[in-house]
Amino acid sequence: MLRNIKYLSLVFFVFAISACSEDFLETKPTDAISAADALATEANMALIINGMHRAMYSQSQTVLPGGTTARANEHYWVPMGDNLAGGLIHSANANNLSWRSVAQWVQHTDETSATTRILWYHRYNIIANANSIINRVEEGDLPQTPRLLQIVGQAYAYRAYAYMSLVQHFAKGYLIGTPASDPGVPLLFASESPFTSAPRSTVQAIYDQISSDLESAISSFETAEPRATGSAFDKANLNIDVAYGLRARMALATGNWALAAESAAKARENYPIMGEGDWKSGFNTTLLPEVLWGSNVITTETTFFRSYFYLASNTFNGSQVRNNPKIADKRLVDAIPETDYRKDVFLVDAPNSNTSAANGEGGWSNNTNPKYTTEAEFDAEIDRLAAEWGWTSRHNTHPYMHVKLRQKVPGGIEPDDIIYMRASEMYLIEAEAKLMLGDVSGAQEALRPLGEERDSAYDVAQYDTQESMMEHIKFQRALELWGEGFMFQDKIRWDDPIDHAANGGSGASEVLYQAGFFQDRPSVNTDWVFKIPQAEIDANPNITPADQNP
Repeated sequence: MLRNIKYLSLVFFVFAISACSEDFLETKPTDAISAADALATEANMALIINGMHRAMYSQSQTVLPGGTTARANEHYWVPMGDNLAGGLIHSANANNLSWRSVAQWVQHTDETSATTRILWYHRYNIIANANSIINRVEEGDLPQTPRLLQIVGQAYAYRAYAYMSLVQHFAKGYLIGTPASDPGVPLLFASESPFTSAPRSTVQAIYDQISSDLESAISSFETAEPRATGSAFDKANLNIDVAYGLRARMALATGNWALAAESAAKARENYPIMGEGDWKSGFNTTLLPEVLWGSNVITTETTFFRSYFYLASNTFNGSQVRNNPKIADKRLVDAIPETDYRKDVFLVDAPNSNTSAANGEGGWSNNTNPKYTTEAEFDAEIDRLAAEWGWTSRHNTHPYMHVKLRQKVPGGIEPDDIIYMRASEMYLIEAEAKLMLGDVSGAQEALRPLGEERDSAYDVAQYDTQESMMEHIKFQRALELWGEGFMFQDKIRWDDPIDHAANGGSGASEVLYQAGFFQDRPSVNTDWVFKIPQAEIDANPNITPADQNP
């Protein structure tokens, strides 16, 4: 594709094998490992897959030349979707790792930012390494063992995942644009130099490639060795259920409603909906029963102050968290029925202890909550919350702060696992897809198991029109998947704006949020599309300044 990608792939082969196999290193120095050696055996290709798993959450400089310690890949990209779209709300001014700048719509609209550059190169790094396995297997001289089929199935699914991320960030949304002519991203099929790609393919062409890759993944997985079970690491491996889940996401994004419903139902078959105890346990392990896929984060990667929990939780012991409790949109929280146990993870009446809070209401002298009539009561509640949830006395509190995302050891710095796909998402996809097909009763039945598990008084029958059911599905997605990164793409699919001031306000500060406080709907607002990195335009002869997103 460009000289940077050539270097990225070679570096990644070294990373994959050196990170995952001491035995391999005993026979050959890491800087002498060739692509041919890495692809010589089924066992070595499995090491590449394991390296790809690990690169999903490692700090980007360990994978990418010119990477930065400020981006630990999925630790950053997963919660970014809620940070950008205004679901994960900052209560105070803190910009560690440019996290505030993301919320202010500064990072993704800047072609020189680390956010645009690292996201682009990380995704193409996944593609280049998936290509290496796919191209080698397509040579046809390797025995088609169940283990090899599992490896190549994962490579196809990884490539589809990366292309879907690229086209959904660096191109206009499928349902709000003209996919047959809207520019997408370059297709890359090479696995060794010289790296070449086409110019920007259309959005439709990219989705066609995603669809083809997912069908190949599913076909491979059907006769592959099944994914192992029993450990958190096992869920890092992609399997047929993950491929169906990715196909459900793709179909939902492109309006292929029947395929979305069918794929979502298949994806979730073997993953029971979590009960109350699991749902309230912190979302910090892939061993939760409804998790289809996620990264089992190992501490040797030292992603502590770069982790998902540092950016998005309120229990991590870091300045981003202590100084800036993350709150939920008060309009969402206030709409949760008292009979729904998900409401318990949003601390509506937490005192505003931060004298630097963006709303200017921090500290006892500015208290507006009639629940606290004395300073002693105010301070006692702060202490009680710290004792209950495990944060330190240095952590600030704020009304509507959340405790949904918590480390296994609250008040510490452990990064813990990252969840990418859950069964609950699949119920929500199935319901939305059936509703878009005009099947209101089918949508109700698809959503009923999730709603009845979460809310003891749930009655889906009251949402008996397409309009009311659509609003209810939007509410359920916002609540169930809060903090898990889906909101940005949801708003693009629904063509919804960001408006923190509407309907009584979200609780965000306009002074703090600046451009992120209001963004018109995606169909009329080009800022929803990420800028292509300037480094790519400078290095790739197939992309010119004229290809930059407006």
